[in-house]
Amino acid sequence: MDAEAMKARTKQFALRVVRLVASLPKTQVASMIGGQLLDAGTSVGANYRAACRARSRAEFAAKLGIVEEETDESLYWMEMLVDAGIVPLRKLALLMQEGHEILSIVVSSLKTTRGRQR
Repeated sequence: MDAEAMKARTKQFALRVVRLVASLPKTQVASMIGGQLLDAGTSVGANYRAACRARSRAEFAAKLGIVEEETDESLYWMEMLVDAGIVPLRKLALLMQEGHEILSIVVSSLKTTRGRQR
């Protein structure tokens, strides 16, 4: 997958997270988890774009590491929504699948980048 396609994919992921959080019930717990998810989910695309502007392989790897962390954190907060009974798994399954796919792509890219640094 080329950088432009990945930028679009991570932006769409962020937009889907935004829509999900906007649809959450207006309870204290849903708001707290939703806020965490919103922060992590929207930073996936933003940090991927930053990684694409890196000036070195080391900087690229560092920024891509942030994308990995934020994607994994997004998945965690989605799991919390499901486990807390706030959102049914069927409603989040496709978004979580996309998160796992993005995470796999990023981890693979990190392995390749770190291998080339040696």
